[in-house]
Amino acid sequence: MIYENSIKDMPFHEGLGEECGIFGIATPHGSNIDPAYETFTALFSLQHRGQESCGIAVNDAGVISCHKSLGLVLDVFNAEMISKLKGNSAIGHVRYSTTGTPNVENAQPIVVSHYKGNLAVAHNGNLVNAGDLRLEIEGHGGIFHSTNDSEIIAYIIVQERLLADSIEAAVAKAMERIKGAYSLLIMSPRKMIAVRDPNGFRPLCMGLFDGHYIFASESCAIDAVGGTFVRDIEPGEIVVVEDGVLKSIPTKIHAPKSFCSFEFIYFSRPDSVLEGISVEWARQEMGKSLAKLHPVDADIVIGVPDSGISAAIGYASQSGIPYGVGLIKNRYIGRTFIQPSQGQRERAVRLKLNPLAYNVKGKRVIMIDDSIVRGTTSARIVSALRDAGAKEVHMRISSPPFMHPCYFGTDVPDSELLIAYNNTVEETAEIIGADSLAYLPIESLSAIIGSKGCPICCACFSGDYPIQPPTKAEKSQFEQKIVNIAAP
Repeated sequence: MIYENSIKDMPFHEGLGEECGIFGIATPHGSNIDPAYETFTALFSLQHRGQESCGIAVNDAGVISCHKSLGLVLDVFNAEMISKLKGNSAIGHVRYSTTGTPNVENAQPIVVSHYKGNLAVAHNGNLVNAGDLRLEIEGHGGIFHSTNDSEIIAYIIVQERLLADSIEAAVAKAMERIKGAYSLLIMSPRKMIAVRDPNGFRPLCMGLFDGHYIFASESCAIDAVGGTFVRDIEPGEIVVVEDGVLKSIPTKIHAPKSFCSFEFIYFSRPDSVLEGISVEWARQEMGKSLAKLHPVDADIVIGVPDSGISAAIGYASQSGIPYGVGLIKNRYIGRTFIQPSQGQRERAVRLKLNPLAYNVKGKRVIMIDDSIVRGTTSARIVSALRDAGAKEVHMRISSPPFMHPCYFGTDVPDSELLIAYNNTVEETAEIIGADSLAYLPIESLSAIIGSKGCPICCACFSGDYPIQPPTKAEKSQFEQKIVNIAAP
């Protein structure tokens, strides 16, 4: 079996990448709040959404300065650096690249200057027409320093600002040109602007901190700074804060709401609330649904850290089978921990996820995970559990099988690289070495989230895209240019 053999040659990291995370705070002049420090604090709580690079931009009376680099928040910022970022407003960003290489040029926020002022942009999402837009801009003499979507968005906002009476009017015009997923924080000399795309793919919420407005990808970041959650930014909404006064501007662009289902399944922290829905509640409900639809006789239910744990608790609660800790996660190994040889990769999985033999030896184990992408990590975890003495390993997945690539900010690869696309459920179980395998159906996932009034995007499972995927001018061609230039 070709696919089975190829598993041995794949790198250790095969799961999905986290999304980017953004945070912003706007305070008046003379405030005793340090926006850079509060943004630094908030980015810690959003670190799970991006571990490649991070950055903070501050606005000091119209002068915008920025510090960003590769690495985790603590790698990039220290007390001395934070003390240099003086200003009354700030936006921050942690990045995982769904497009663009992990280099400092692709780190955010993006800061630009134009003859009407300065601008800083932080973006979470992915544009489906970025390739076409970049070709159009370059055709008129535009020059880019990065390969990410965010610089394209900043460029288009500046183009529109040259003709518009205000920055918010320019943003509204830019929204007519950009297509896809985008939650944005935009900082101009006098204003802080929060924007969500008309489909509402990515999360973005608003809170209050000491009477001042703050914005974040997830509510956990508002909690981290001691703020109070106010509400989610609505799809297609432009929120403007100027001199402490908030103004909401609905756009004329209408689209069906299509919130990313994987925010609930995997991306977001369990202590976050998205669209009025507790992430922890949603994951436990997914586990309960799995137990109803796909029961199996077993002795213990375990979860793959971290996002599989909540679903495992739900499965155990519904099934009556005890929940236990079966895998210990080493939190000091980054997500890019890759080793070149097969032997090193086998050791790597034990370094990152080590079975707790005391709990699984001699037992029939139900292992809950959030997804299977290529199957490489699943196969190694199942093997490790058997080596630890598990008699049986039954795998249950709290999402439907991946069948199609995502174009809206989740790095689900082409179908040919997805194990579920190439194999039946039974074949996949055999490949990963599990005694049985079952997924959560799309209908169950939609019913759980839909019961709280949140329509979700399931395109990576169904192929039913809410926006037409790109058919030409793929962004990878710009990535290749950069690679070719950099090559010796």
